[in-house]
Amino acid sequence: MLTVKEAAERVGASAISVRIWASRGRFKGAKKEVSPIGEYWMIPESALLGFEMGRAGRPQKPLAELKSKPRRKAQSQ
Repeated sequence: MLTVKEAAERVGASAISVRIWASRGRFKGAKKEVSPIGEYWMIPESALLGFEMGRAGRPQKPLAELKSKPRRKAQSQ
């Protein structure tokens, strides 16, 4: 099992991103542990195999959604 910091170093992301991904279930088998000083995530090494971060920014709209909208006509003056 890896700490958030160790997992972040292995995937090349920030620790904050790894915490968010763990809370959203992107790491299979990740567990939130509770200690007297707070909560922390433990992530299995196997969850990092084949993990892809994705691209930054807003996700693209599906092609079908883009094709269904009518285009604006240019207004002439």
